[in-house]
Parts: sequence; structure tokens; C-alpha cells
Amino acid sequence: MSIKTFLLPDLGEGLTEAELVRWMVTTGDPVAIDQPIAEVETAKSLVEIPCPFEGVVHTLHGDAGQMMLVDEPFISVATGPVEGEPAEPADSAPTVEGALSYREEEMAGTQAPDAADEGSGNVLIGYGTGAAKSSGSRRRRARATGAAASTSTGTSSAPLVINPIVRKLARDHGIDIASVNGSGEGGMVLRSDIQALISAPATAAPVAPVATPAVTSPSAVAAAASGETDSRTGLPVAESTVLTGVRRTIANAMTTSRREIPEATVWVDVDVTKLLKLRAKLKESAGSAPSMLALISRFAVLGLKKFPELNSRIEVGADGQLTQTRFDGVNLGFAAQTDRGLVVPNVRGAHGLNAEELSAEFARLAGLAREGKAQVADLSGSTFTINNYGVFNVDGSAAIINYPEAAILGIGRVVERPWVVKGKIKVRSICELTLSFDHRVCDGGTAAGFLRFVADAMTDPKQVIVSL
Repeated sequence: MSIKTFLLPDLGEGLTEAELVRWMVTTGDPVAIDQPIAEVETAKSLVEIPCPFEGVVHTLHGDAGQMMLVDEPFISVATGPVEGEPAEPADSAPTVEGALSYREEEMAGTQAPDAADEGSGNVLIGYGTGAAKSSGSRRRRARATGAAASTSTGTSSAPLVINPIVRKLARDHGIDIASVNGSGEGGMVLRSDIQALISAPATAAPVAPVATPAVTSPSAVAAAASGETDSRTGLPVAESTVLTGVRRTIANAMTTSRREIPEATVWVDVDVTKLLKLRAKLKESAGSAPSMLALISRFAVLGLKKFPELNSRIEVGADGQLTQTRFDGVNLGFAAQTDRGLVVPNVRGAHGLNAEELSAEFARLAGLAREGKAQVADLSGSTFTINNYGVFNVDGSAAIINYPEAAILGIGRVVERPWVVKGKIKVRSICELTLSFDHRVCDGGTAAGFLRFVADAMTDPKQVIVSL
């Protein structure tokens, strides 16, 4: 019998951890290759993890509710000897294997399987089990086994740490990682080891101080929440919570956008009375009609064709040079509020869809996002985003650009207001549009031209249809 340990796979899009929602197997259960073994929740979606081995569950390396890190032990499986080969000694070192990264797995189905491959190579939910001889797995195994070998032979005193997040956690809290006795396989230092030292009393474990910025530890957070007074305001602390999951992802994305993008905002009030009447007629004649979001999105896609600078992104090269990349086509993101926070589903190839098709895609993707079933590909890769904050009954907002895009179009609520039409005051349905844009990709004239195109199309939809 041999013990094989599967590392939590690379979930793609820079995701480095996931919350373990539930195990679908228990210790001692038989498992087959590609059998779903657990459900995890990332900052993007709920994902089922398939097993790359056939055998019996030996160890589950986590409990429900625990944050699991990519490239750290996830599950260990006891596998039987290959027919015709002697069984391995019981005390032999466990084999550690990781899954391929998300992008490597996308290619799994196009590559010929290796004869000695014990993984299925199938792509499940965007990333499945990996080939044992894949480059990604080789790198991970080499990193883990190489560290273990150097320690066991006494040729190196380097600590057994393969995850940069563990190193950063130790550094942020002034812990000398070389002095930590790891509880993982082969003495591997795990995140739980560092967190145990952070939470322990000062005399529990001697650690060498490291000069780092002040960071609030989990123990300090717990103490604050237990009834202490905030030193800055003098008020009692009701609750102090570490940002995790979607909330932390949103915070990081907003910070990156504000830091990296010099944005500006233009806005305009739009008379949408004719557009509402046109939609009502469509619904009356056909029994259904595209949503207002879909109609405005269709106008926006047409506007991006006239003003392609806004359908681009700025990238900084290794040499520090700025490069602007324009796209031949539009992947349209739209902000969707869910119980897990704000996410941005992405309608790929939106330039090839009409208003009815856009409306259907919005409904489908919003449903997946709210159920937590949207895949990484559904929540990434957009080139332009629309934010309909009018659903929250507000008029306007200078929205933060969805980094690394160049612009975001905001739609306010539709309200009846007095409006001057041909010299006379009339009651009209008015909506405010805002456009936040990266001032590096274009000047104000381009941004205003795009916004004016969309506004004019909303004001007189028949005219824009005729001019196409």
C-alpha cells in the first residue's frame, strides 16, 4: 500500500485559497478517479474538487469552514500496489501530487496521455485531475521532495515551506519561520502552524522578531470583539472581522483600480421616454421584450465600435513601458449583487448578440452567480463593464473601474421629472448615465463622444436603428 497526497489545485485567476464547504467522502471510504470528493468556495464561485487517485481515503487535511491554501495537502488516499509489483513498505514517504493549473488543464484534452499517467487528465469544472508527468505537477513535486531531501541529508537548514502565503503570514507577524516546527508531512510548515503561534501566549513559543509593519493578529481581533474599547475613537467595539472570500477580493480589486488607474468621470441625464414606450410595444406584440439593461448594453456595444479606445486596457511591461491593447470584440461584464457580495459575470462575445440574446445571457449568468455556481470563466475576462445601480433606487454614482478595463458605464434609476421638450415643460422619464474612464487610454472628448452616442440612442432608439 502507498499513500498519495493530493494538493489543493490552482483555481485560476490568481486565487490562492478556498473555503472548504463540505467533504463528500469520509476517512475509509473508497474513491475512484475523478469522483467528486469535496466542495470548496472561492472568491469566485462554488467548485467541486475531483479525486485524481483510486483507493481508500486515508486523511482529510481540513475541516468544513476551514480556509485551504492552493498547493497544500488536501486529501491523502491509500492506493494498492500495481499488479505485478511488490507492495511498498508501510513507512515509505507519501507521494505528494498537485493538480495542473487552470490554464494548463484547459489543454489537457488536447494532449496525448502518458502511458504511466495515473491521473485521468479530464477537465472537470474548468480544471480536473492532472497527468502525473505534467510540468506543473513536476514543479510542485520537485519543490516539495527537493526540500525534504535537503533537510533529511543535513545539507541545508532551509525550513520546509512551499507556500509563499505561509512565509508572508510569518513575516507579517514577526515570526522567524526557520524556528517553527512544522506539523505537516516531513516537517512541512503549514499555515495552521503559524496561526497557532500567533494565537499562543507570548511565552508559548520562542520566535525571533523580524522588523515588519504593525499588523492586527487574529487573537487581537478576537480580543477586540470581546468588549474592548477602540483606542482611536473611545467607543466600544461591537465587532471586528477579518475580510475573507468575496469581500476581501472586492476590497483588493477596488484598491488596485484606484491605485493603478487615473480615472475621470462624465455624466449626462437622458430622456428615455421613447425607449420605454418602444419596449412596451415590443412586449405587447411579442409577449416579451429585452430588459432595459440589455437594450442599453446593445447601444453601449455599438458605441464601443465607434470609440474602441474604451474597449481596451493599459499594461505595464517588464521594461516599464505602457502598452495599450485594444480588442476585436467585446466581452461585456455586468455588476450583479449576490448574498456573497458584488460579482461581475461576463457575457463573452457580446458584440455578436442582439438585445434579446443579451437579455437571456444576463438572466442566466446572474442566476448562476446568485446560486454560487458561476465558473471562473463566467466571472473573468470582461473588456467593458456596465453597472445598473438604478436597481438600488439611486440616481448616480461615479463607479470604480473594473480593473484592468478602461471604463465602466453606470445606469441610474428612471424617474419622472419636468423636462423641456421643444420649448414646453413636459413630464418625461429621465435616467442618469455616468462613465468612469481611464484617462490614459483617451481624452475627455472620446469619453464624452461615447456617452453621448449611448444617450442619443436611448433618447431616440428608432433613429439609431435606422442609422445602423
